[in-house]
Amino acid sequence: MIRFRKFGRVELNVTDLARARRFYEEVVGLQFVAIGADGELLLRCDHDHHNVVLHEAASAGLRVAGFALEDEAQFAPLRARLEQAGLQVQDVSPSLCARHMQQRAVRVYEPLVGAVIEFYLPLADAARPFLPSVARIQRLGHVVFNTPKPKEAIAFWRDVLNFRVSDAVGEMVTFMRVWPNPWHHGIGIAKSTSHSLHHVNYMVSEIDDIGRALSRLRKAQSPVVFGPGRHPASESVFLYFLDPDRLTMEYSFGMEAFPEEHAREARELPLRPEWLDAWGSERDPRCFTGAGPNSTPDLVSEGA
Repeated sequence: MIRFRKFGRVELNVTDLARARRFYEEVVGLQFVAIGADGELLLRCDHDHHNVVLHEAASAGLRVAGFALEDEAQFAPLRARLEQAGLQVQDVSPSLCARHMQQRAVRVYEPLVGAVIEFYLPLADAARPFLPSVARIQRLGHVVFNTPKPKEAIAFWRDVLNFRVSDAVGEMVTFMRVWPNPWHHGIGIAKSTSHSLHHVNYMVSEIDDIGRALSRLRKAQSPVVFGPGRHPASESVFLYFLDPDRLTMEYSFGMEAFPEEHAREARELPLRPEWLDAWGSERDPRCFTGAGPNSTPDLVSEGA
C-alpha cells in the first residue's frame, strides 16, 4: 500500500505577483524563502524548505498540488498504480528537484479533479525552523478540489492512491486522509459544475490566531466569506477569506486525528447547515468558487 507523509506544497497562479507577495506574507503570515529561476515566489509555513509557490499568470487558480511520500520505496508502487489507471507519469527533472529541495518527484495530470498532482520526497537536510509572524501557522493543512465528477474522483483517490475517506457531508463534499497521516483530511472532493480550486487550508496553533485574523483581514480589505465557525465533521474551528484574486483560503484550529490502525468508520453526514457550521455562520456566495479552472495537462511536461 502506498504510504504518504502529508499534503506538503501547493502552487498557485496569481495575476499580480507583487500584490500577492504582500498579501501572503503580511496578511496570511507565510515566510519568504526565495525568488525562483523563472520569477516564481517561494514561501513557507512549516519546517520544509517551502510549501507555497506563486506564479504570475493571466488568470488565477490552482497550478500544482504536491503530496510528500513516506520514503523512496513508495515511488515504484505509485507509478505502477497510476499507469495501470491510464495516467502518464512524468519524472520531474533533477534540476527542478534541486530547486525545490526534493530528492525525487513525479507528476501526473489527474483529469477527475482537473489538476496536476506532484508526488515527491523532500531532501532530509532541507528542514529549518519556521518563524511565525502574524499567525502561528503549524502546517499546510489541506486542499479541496471542485469537480463535476466527485464519485469517480473519490474512487480514484481511494482505490488508486490509497487515501482514506473520513467523512462525507451529503454529496456536497467528501474528506479524505493522506494515509497514514493522522489528520481528518488532507484533501477534499467537492461537487461542482466545473473544475476549480475550492480552497487551501493553513492549520494554526491557537484559537487566538482565528480571532486576530479578523481585524487583520478587514484592514487588508480581504473579504471574510465564512466563519468564524466550527466544522462538526473534523472538529475544526475555521475562518475562510479571499486572497486578492478571490481564491478562497482558510485558517483552521484543531482537527480530529486518526490512528493508523483501527480507525473509526467513515460517516455519511446529512447535508444540513448544522453539519457545515455548528456555530451557525452564513457562507458568502463568493466562497469556494475559485477564480478559474485548475491546471492543465501541459504542466506535467514542465517537470521534465
